[in-house]
Amino acid sequence: MHKNEKKQEKLERKVRQLNHGRTDNIKLGTSLDENKELFLELFKNVGTLRVRDIQNKHGAGRFCIFFLDGLTNGINVNQHVVMPLTESDAMSDGSICEESVKQLLYVNSVKRVDSIEEIIESLTYGDTLLLADGIDYAFLLETKGFTLRAIAEPEGENILNGPKEGFNEAIMTNLSMLHRKLRTNEFKVEFSTLGRRTKTKICVCYIDSLVDRSVLNEVKRRLGTIDIDGVLDTNYIAELIKDKKMSPYKTVGFTERPDVVAGKLLEGRIAIIVDGTPVVLTAPYLFIENFQSNEDYYLNFLYTTFARILRIIGYFLTVLTPAIYISIIAYQIEILPPALTLNIASAQQNVPLPAALEAVIMLIIFDLLKETGVRTPSSVGQTLSIVGALVIGQAAVEAKFVSAPLIIVVAFTGLTNLLTPKLNASAFMYKYIFLIFAGILGFFGVIVCLSFFIIQIINLTSFGASQIRLSGNMKLQHIKDILIRAPWTAMKTRPKGLSQNHTRMARKE
Repeated sequence: MHKNEKKQEKLERKVRQLNHGRTDNIKLGTSLDENKELFLELFKNVGTLRVRDIQNKHGAGRFCIFFLDGLTNGINVNQHVVMPLTESDAMSDGSICEESVKQLLYVNSVKRVDSIEEIIESLTYGDTLLLADGIDYAFLLETKGFTLRAIAEPEGENILNGPKEGFNEAIMTNLSMLHRKLRTNEFKVEFSTLGRRTKTKICVCYIDSLVDRSVLNEVKRRLGTIDIDGVLDTNYIAELIKDKKMSPYKTVGFTERPDVVAGKLLEGRIAIIVDGTPVVLTAPYLFIENFQSNEDYYLNFLYTTFARILRIIGYFLTVLTPAIYISIIAYQIEILPPALTLNIASAQQNVPLPAALEAVIMLIIFDLLKETGVRTPSSVGQTLSIVGALVIGQAAVEAKFVSAPLIIVVAFTGLTNLLTPKLNASAFMYKYIFLIFAGILGFFGVIVCLSFFIIQIINLTSFGASQIRLSGNMKLQHIKDILIRAPWTAMKTRPKGLSQNHTRMARKE
C-alpha cells in the first residue's frame, strides 16, 4: 500500500508541474500503463473524456485511445482507428513502429508527438490520442467532429450586391474561403498560439509580394508580447496591439466578410484570424475606412462617391450639431433670422432648464433608448426604440421639460450617427465634449475643441503607418479612393505606403 501511495504522489507531482507549465523534465515512458495513468490523472474529473483499451486480435499489440466526447467524430474513431488496430495482421509479432501505425489508420493526419503540452492542446481540440505499449512517444489522430455554425451573410455587414458569405467560428473554414478567392502560392498563412489556458490558435495572413515588411514585423512583434490567460475574441488582441490604448478611434480593422479581407490583402494589408470568432482583424487601418462601405466597390462609382461624402459630412454633423445649436441659443442668437429667433425664443420661454443641460439630458435619453433597442430581442428592440423616442419626446415637449427645436436637433444628431457605425465610440464621446465646451465658451469653445479634434485625427497611426494620407498633391491617383471612389479603370495603383508593389492594374499587351 505504501508503494502505491508513493506512486500516486509522484504522479500528482507530475500533474502539478504540467499544470504550471514545467514540462521540460516530464516525458512519456515505454510503459503503456504508466502513460495511461498519467493522462487519466491529467484529465481527472473531466466527464467528457473517453478511454478505450485496444488489443490486436493476435494478442500481440496493446493500445489505448483517449478522446473528448462532443469534440471528436466517434464513428470515425471506431471505423478508422479501432477497427484497423483490432483486425490488422500488420503488427501480429508485437512490434510497433511509426510507419506501420501511419499506414494502418484511415485518418487524414497521423502525427508522432512526445510533448505532453502539445498532446493536451490537440486532445482538447478534437484530436484522438493513441498510446502504444513499448514506445516512448504517442500519436495524434485528426478526428475532429464538433458542430459548427453554417456559413451565412454577416448581419452587421449586409449588402444588396456582392458575395453573400461570411466567416464563421472555425479558423480552417475561414482560411478556405480566403484560399478560394486568392488562388496563389504568395498567399501566406503563419500559425501561432495565444492564451496560457485557452491555447487559442491564431494565424497571420498576407500576400508575400505585396506586404510591407516593416508593418509585418511590427504586427508579429506586438502579437509576440501578448501574455494573457485566454483569448476568446479578436477584440482581446485588438486592444492589446492597438497604437494608442486610450484613443476612441480604431487602429485595427474589423470585418466578418471574406471579400473585404481579400481586398485588403490585395492592397498589401495583413489579416489576423482567431479561432472561435468570425471577426477578422486587418492592419494597417486607414481613417477613411471608417466611411467606406463593403458595397462601395459593387455599385456605380458615382453613387458610392456621393454616399461616401454624405457619410463624412454626417460624422462631423453628429459631433458638431448639438454644440453649434447651444452656441447660437446661449450666446449668439442674433445671427438667426428674426422669425426663427422668435419661434425658438417662444419654445424656450417656459422651459426651466438651461439649453446646454437640456441638450445633455436629451442626448443621454436618446443613447439610453438606442442601447436598450440593441440589447433587447430584435422583434421588441426596434419597436421600443421608435415608440420610446416618439412618446418620450412628445411628452417632454408638452410638459415644457425641453423645447421642441432641441428635440429636432437631438433626432438629427441620432440620424447622422447611423451613417458611420464604425465611429460610434468617438462620436458618442466627442458630441458631449463639444457640447460642454459650447455651453461654457460658445463658438470659441467649439473652435478650440474642433482644432484639437482635427489634430488628433491627423496624428492617428496604425502600426507605424499614418492613418491620414496628406500628399499635398491633388492628382487622381492620390485621392482615387479617399473622398471619392474612382472607377476601376482609374485605380491603377494601390494605396501609397501600404505595399511594396504599387502597381495594381497594367495595360495588357
